Amino acid sequence: MSLLLGCAVLAAQQPSQPPAALAVYSAEQAAAGEKIYFAQCAVCHGDDLAGREKATALAGAQFHDAWNGKDLRRLLEGIETMPPTAPKSLPESQYLAVLAFLLRNAGMPEGTTALPGERAQLARMQFGSAPSRSVAAAPAAPTVGVAPRSGAVAAPSSAARRGPDIAWTTYGGNLASQRYSPADQITKDNFAQLEVAWRLKTDFLGPRPDTLYSATPLLVDRTLYTTAGTRRAAIALNAVTGEMLWMHAEDEGKRGQNSPRNGAGRGVAYWASADGADRRVIYVTPGYRMLALDAKTGIPVPSFGKNGAVDLKLEADQQVDLETAELGLNATPLVVGDVIVVGVAHRPGGAPRTMRNARGMVRGYDARTGKRLWIFNTIPRRGEFGYDTWLDNAAERNGNTGVWSQMSADPELGLVYLPVEMPTGDYYGGNRPGSTLFADSLVAVDVKTGRRKWHYQTVHHDLWDYDLSCAPILFDMKRNGRTIKAIAQPTKQAFLFVFNRETGEPIWPIEERPVPQSDAPGERSSPTQPFPTRPLPFDMQGITDGDLIDLTPELKAQALEVVKRYRMGPLFTPPVLSSLEGPLATLQVPSDVGGANWPGGSFDPETNRLYIHSHTSVYLSGLVAATAQQSDMGYIGGQARAPGAGVTRGGVNVQGLPLLKPPYDRITAYDMNTGERLWQKTHSSTPDEIANHPALRGMKLPRLGQPGRTFIGTLATKSLLVAGEGGVHTNEAGKRVALLRAYDKLTGEDVGAVEMPSKQTGSPMTYVIDGKQFIVLAVSGSDGAEILAYALP
Repeated sequence: MSLLLGCAVLAAQQPSQPPAALAVYSAEQAAAGEKIYFAQCAVCHGDDLAGREKATALAGAQFHDAWNGKDLRRLLEGIETMPPTAPKSLPESQYLAVLAFLLRNAGMPEGTTALPGERAQLARMQFGSAPSRSVAAAPAAPTVGVAPRSGAVAAPSSAARRGPDIAWTTYGGNLASQRYSPADQITKDNFAQLEVAWRLKTDFLGPRPDTLYSATPLLVDRTLYTTAGTRRAAIALNAVTGEMLWMHAEDEGKRGQNSPRNGAGRGVAYWASADGADRRVIYVTPGYRMLALDAKTGIPVPSFGKNGAVDLKLEADQQVDLETAELGLNATPLVVGDVIVVGVAHRPGGAPRTMRNARGMVRGYDARTGKRLWIFNTIPRRGEFGYDTWLDNAAERNGNTGVWSQMSADPELGLVYLPVEMPTGDYYGGNRPGSTLFADSLVAVDVKTGRRKWHYQTVHHDLWDYDLSCAPILFDMKRNGRTIKAIAQPTKQAFLFVFNRETGEPIWPIEERPVPQSDAPGERSSPTQPFPTRPLPFDMQGITDGDLIDLTPELKAQALEVVKRYRMGPLFTPPVLSSLEGPLATLQVPSDVGGANWPGGSFDPETNRLYIHSHTSVYLSGLVAATAQQSDMGYIGGQARAPGAGVTRGGVNVQGLPLLKPPYDRITAYDMNTGERLWQKTHSSTPDEIANHPALRGMKLPRLGQPGRTFIGTLATKSLLVAGEGGVHTNEAGKRVALLRAYDKLTGEDVGAVEMPSKQTGSPMTYVIDGKQFIVLAVSGSDGAEILAYALP
């Protein structure tokens, strides 16, 4: 069901009409060029035209200096060398439109006629300076720019004075998943002055309130697109006012109810044709169908799939029940050029009913038609590379191993990077002997064919649910005097694995080190696991007596008594067969949800610094024998005091306080040219249940962080690092709030904070429209969810 709620046309103030000699393009031509730029060029050159990595700047002083005095024919010929993988592949009219857009952005007023395609005419038009008067045979070339040599200054348009709008076109900000914006209006000097510009409650978009709303909106063509509500409606909002423009929701009946991944999801993807005439919003429903909606109206595009939808339970190269099969996806698809790449998620696997779950896969689809182009089998089929890493034919009888997280891509290399999860059974692998590729692997595949180029397995024979849970971050780094195309994969076990993204070669050595072995019946654990030597971990790994709560001597003594019933050890200590006589479980740190999880990190390309949030918690990793009614696996996650009850969280504390010493969540910064850890900062405020605990009465506690599952995405801008807290606390005024915090990117120093009504549950994004910067994020709690937009007064 699509509902078009209305639209608004904002009339921009037009500059006074310039002299005819200066008006060499039309408003319509520049507007068309803007759409083409953001569809084809922004991924490399940036939403702000400032350039990225090897892509040159197309605005500002660098651009002006490079082209000042040169004729427009040469500039057009330079534009026609794009895209780098297919130069001159667009119609000439589209290249001219992009040129018109660049001229408008440089401050040249618009005229009534379009730029001509005649090269001789373009050769007589110069950029930035008045023409040479020595050419008597030809008319004087019009001046394009803001500073002619004659001394007269061509007044820039109002849009040029404001600067270009800055968009956010993918879940991660760009295909590199950097979560970075060059926006700089909001700074450390004014962050604390932010106000709520608008807000949207999402409770009406589903049968019940959403308590864990994790979407990140996109900003394209001055419109916000996202999903919202427990029915997972796709919505479009006016990005300035928050007014809803359209909404589309599906009633999938039992298919949607049976989905392993319900709720609002993480948002949408966006695709536009080269000429910008066809613009679509792409998202996956709870029932695992991929929809293409007209970006203007929210109406399904009939030429895509069947009446606007592709059934992702079909063409999966396996037989699955369309109504009951446990396949779904919270993540957004990834659009790379004209290919949509989509993964799959399964039900959490601590106590699976069967080892024969549906198999994971990643598929590529034609963005125009919805036709399947390729499939990559994350569990190799017989004869495929990696099949023999599944011993005893285990590849034939196991499932899962999908890609449930966000993905990243490098269009120039033509590669998509897949963070793959583990196979069936999060804590017991007796049913799947071997290292089991491509489980827990970062895999680079060709975006056009799905063929593997390289892979690296970050965990062998996973027994900890340490699957890859977030998008890898792509960046360029300097090393030994040369530039390397790199990729960094954050993990639940608090490592950053860093590779050459062209070849898969590690940037710094990764060592295979011996790890403790499992004594569970039928288990064959891996003798070694990979340990990066750089960068250093971003959170606690393993647990010893020295890691236990020590806020008072009494609490430390009680903690030492508590852990006597459990097994402790270093990272990769395996789950233990639970016994009432002890041990009840292994104390696993980081827990099975990290470390890092689905929000991933952010990256500042100007300083090559990477930022990541993590939480410090312990998981009770025990195994119990499964009954035939529970599972066809021999053992499932659980503890002896509740046989077969499945996985339990918590249950180990000291007077209700966390077993581990603080901090409980933190942000870490790295220099990715050197791999050096630069700073680490406790992030969230101390919650009331700790600050007001009787055992801590009278103590002046520092900021300790928020215990538990705090999944916090960070946002890097030109001026700040921004992240919201993962829980609420009572402030000095007696109000229950969470804080949206800003940090100095270089030092980690707190530079500002504003209140939020609930904790951050969706990663923040930012954009600029008409010179005004907004920061938008999803928050939620027991009273429901909403989208908050902050801006300066």
